[in-house]
Amino acid sequence: MPRGRPDEDALTADIIALASQYGRYGYRRIAALLRDAGWAVNVKRVERIWRREGLKVPHKQPKKGRLWLNDGSCIRLRPERPNHVWSYDFVESRTHDGRKFRMLNVIDEFTRECLAIRIDRRLNSTAVIDVLTDLFILRGVPGHVRSDNGPEFIAKAVRDWIDAVGANTAFIEPGSPWENGYCESFNSKLRDELLNGEIFYSLAEARVVIEVWRVHYNTARPHSSLGYRPPAPEAVHWVPFRSPGSAPPQASTLAPRPVMH
Repeated sequence: MPRGRPDEDALTADIIALASQYGRYGYRRIAALLRDAGWAVNVKRVERIWRREGLKVPHKQPKKGRLWLNDGSCIRLRPERPNHVWSYDFVESRTHDGRKFRMLNVIDEFTRECLAIRIDRRLNSTAVIDVLTDLFILRGVPGHVRSDNGPEFIAKAVRDWIDAVGANTAFIEPGSPWENGYCESFNSKLRDELLNGEIFYSLAEARVVIEVWRVHYNTARPHSSLGYRPPAPEAVHWVPFRSPGSAPPQASTLAPRPVMH
């Protein structure tokens, strides 16, 4: 009888733990998390254990090609580099007492990074300008800012301010949410992986929990369109080891610190 590998039980336990923690992840995304944790394992082995343990892969809807006209031209601006196209949209949820709160999500469409999630009971055009102002200062002005045709986005103050800082607005066609597909995809992941499974007893709790999830999404969550790598992984610096009590090395003898992005 085959006895299997000596690390089979430990690997199975880790797969089950990750599947329990991230209930909407499939085995490919779980395999990427295992490799990040130090396991030297391929997708086929993870899939075999996944199916043996009866874990289910989340169903995905088929993609629909609605972005092309009959003459072959594309009706949507496509991102070509970081900071080229940002998109932003609103998502609603409720606290435990039934009161609504809104989230303003801002996405870099090229890197898939979530740049900010602003949370409040009410968000209007002034809040949109405040969030974009902070991001423009931190990250620079993008080439285009995409949104739907909601009143908060097409308000004259927002359009005039975006034009004044040197960016271009790119509104989608009314009733065509697929034209804002990157932000719609992020919104569905936020709702599926977090909002549908959390009870928020206060607005402050919602802000903390959602911000923790945003950081995890950017730095650790494997993204399928990025080769199962996170959008903005944390940089790791290697510092030369120096035993306690020894003299510090001379600056001229130190090699540049390699940075892993």
